[in-house]
Amino acid sequence: MPGFPHNAAIDWFGPDFARLHPLLQALHRHGGALAGEIELRTGSGLAGVLGRRLARRLGIPTDRARRGFRVDIVHEPGRMLWLRRFDDGSELRSVFEPVGRYPDGHWLEATGPVRMRLGVDLDGGGWRWRLLGLSARGLPLPRFLFPRTDAYKRIESIDGEARYRFAVAFSWFPFGELLRYQGALHAVPAVTASAADPAGAADAAAQRCAQRVIS
Repeated sequence: MPGFPHNAAIDWFGPDFARLHPLLQALHRHGGALAGEIELRTGSGLAGVLGRRLARRLGIPTDRARRGFRVDIVHEPGRMLWLRRFDDGSELRSVFEPVGRYPDGHWLEATGPVRMRLGVDLDGGGWRWRLLGLSARGLPLPRFLFPRTDAYKRIESIDGEARYRFAVAFSWFPFGELLRYQGALHAVPAVTASAADPAGAADAAAQRCAQRVIS
């Protein structure tokens, strides 16, 4: 349809894009920024040791149970760029590229040297990632060598305000849950670098981060 916005997310979901909650549709139609306080925790015993090691590799701080957090999402015709920032300055950057179409297609998420193949399940207006496979530096890895990943996002009403609820958890048999971070975020202005040109600065910052991820 002429004038209707198109990007990787809209095109990948096709008609099923309408199954997302309207606020998630808006976020994945135009991009934007979310912020708030999140909870972080690691397991106990050996699970905690492994969880803290995984967190360090991903750039996730675990020295406090609660932190300020922000994620900027930029959409392009062929990919999504996510820049996650923690209040101590740590960053976690990802580039998502679509393959095929929903429901049989998947996304390729590049985070540092790791590349994950992710399916998507839609439920109640929310979006849940499903890990299908992964590789490191181009070499496929057996699933049992990598923790199980559970990640979702949905819209919840908290004290009469719509919030973007998300959770990301890593677990590994037989150790149990290694690492989890989660929160209920609110939309904020997409200003990441320059007050003079906030929208352009946001896009440029995210794209620079994305180039570092995939280079």
